[in-house]
This record gives sequence, structure tokens and C-alpha cells, in this order.
Amino acid sequence: MFHIIICNWQAAIFNFQSMLAVLLLMICTCAYVRALAPSLLDKNKTGFLGIFWKFARIGERLSPYVAVCCIAMGISVLFF
Repeated sequence: MFHIIICNWQAAIFNFQSMLAVLLLMICTCAYVRALAPSLLDKNKTGFLGIFWKFARIGERLSPYVAVCCIAMGISVLFF
């Protein structure tokens, strides 16, 4: 029983499609939050919370590519 729980937990961590979905959602969410309240993310450019500022920058600068990736991810989740 314990072995089955560990194997399922590891499969969830190493699922590439789930990891990509989480990254895309983080990028889109951080870019949206920065558009609404820039001071919230701009004050934390370094350190652990700086990763959210970096996600926001990726979402702003690469927004056409992020949008295409979100559409592709949505299609793959719905149909595959």
C-alpha cells in the first residue's frame, strides 16, 4: 500500500505536461497581477519572491509566444 502511494506521488511530480501547465499558469498570473498592481511585484526583484517578478517579465516580453503555448496546452488538455 505504501509503495503504491509513493509511486503515484512521484508520477505526479515528474509529469511533464502538468509541469508545463503550472509554469504557463504562473507566467500568465504574474503578468496579470503586474499589469493590475505593478508595485506589488516590482518591490521584490531579488530573492525568493523575485521569481514571480521574473515570471511577469517573461509574460510581458514574450506574450505572443506565451499565448500560443496557452492555446496549445488548452487544446492538448481537452483533446489528448
